[in-house]
Amino acid sequence: FRRIRSFKNFQETGAVSGTVAPATGARLVWVVSATDTLKAVVSKGNFTVPHVKTGTYKLIVTAVAPYKDFAKDGIQVTKGQTTDVGEIKLSK
Repeated sequence: FRRIRSFKNFQETGAVSGTVAPATGARLVWVVSATDTLKAVVSKGNFTVPHVKTGTYKLIVTAVAPYKDFAKDGIQVTKGQTTDVGEIKLSK
């Protein structure tokens, strides 16, 4: 008999969202902690990384040339909440 995850398990996590400028300047966004690494695709400059466990993460944006990758420490994720990191302006 297989155990099925309940919807409650998904409520035990949060999410990280934001935008990237310029909209075509990045492909992927990563959230990284000592125990977890999650990623999301940047679409039209927007991203959301779902199912992120509560804790503190580093956000990494994988940029497209000629733009440079971006990283930010100290992203706090809370159960049941979406952490909006705002607009990330990529530099060349």
